[in-house]
Amino acid sequence: MHVIQMDMTQAMRVFVTVAESGSLVAAADQLDLSSAAVSRHLAALEQHLGARLLNRTTRRLSLSGAGEEFFERAQQILSEISEAETLVGSQSSQPSGLLRISVPVAFGARVLAKALPDFCSRYPKLRLDVELTDRPVDLVHDRIDVALRVAQDVAPQLIARKLAPVTLVVCAAPSYLDRRGTPATPLDLAGHETLGYTYHSLGDTWRFIDSAGEETLVRLRSNVHANNGDVLRELAVAGCGILALPTFLIKDDVEAGRLVLLLEDWSLGEFNLYAVYLSRKFLPAKIRVFIDFVVDIVRELIKADA
Repeated sequence: MHVIQMDMTQAMRVFVTVAESGSLVAAADQLDLSSAAVSRHLAALEQHLGARLLNRTTRRLSLSGAGEEFFERAQQILSEISEAETLVGSQSSQPSGLLRISVPVAFGARVLAKALPDFCSRYPKLRLDVELTDRPVDLVHDRIDVALRVAQDVAPQLIARKLAPVTLVVCAAPSYLDRRGTPATPLDLAGHETLGYTYHSLGDTWRFIDSAGEETLVRLRSNVHANNGDVLRELAVAGCGILALPTFLIKDDVEAGRLVLLLEDWSLGEFNLYAVYLSRKFLPAKIRVFIDFVVDIVRELIKADA
């Protein structure tokens, strides 16, 4: 029987690169191999595993069901190998490779985007894939290395690093308050038009806490729901209703008088900005340096808000 000699690590690296790039030619360019060599590695890997990993047509490549499962494991294994080499080897510890990030839309556009050029200049060997979304992502299914989330807590199966507190405030435009009046207590909100954030853990029941620690739950019927904070902010500035948003989103509007803070003697509870990632034996250097970078960003942001 003919036995194919195969470097398993190199074969996995070829497979992952092909899956990420979607092309044998692109993977060959990235790996400095010929297209024929890439094809041989893939064929040897599939024969070794006894499963087809890629569906090949004349126009495109796609992962098979077995390929999807193997891709996730291979990524993790290669990441741990790279991290182990960095920890105990003599090579440079400069992070490299592809880093997939998921970031809330408003935070990404308003805060992170301004800082990313500095991050890219610090780590030129890193390639970034930044997804701006307010929906809760599945790190495994969406192939995300690290996600930033504003939440009260995170799923227990994830590793979470608390980066900074996030203060939610209630506000409305002067034009709205002139038309509908100013609520003096949380219970007054029940008779007002409100704007709801689709992915907010508050939902349409807002939980207020006073200075004595007493809780008040207010059930609201929002006249508008949206899955983006900036859209809601624009609606609030236009006088469409009352909303609750993080201070970093509405600070400029408050200072300019476009929005007015309400119910300042009550809190909406403790929220934080978290960096979440999958539990791994080694935290890849590329994730570690990104998280440390975001910590520096939000520290400066908190100082500016103080």
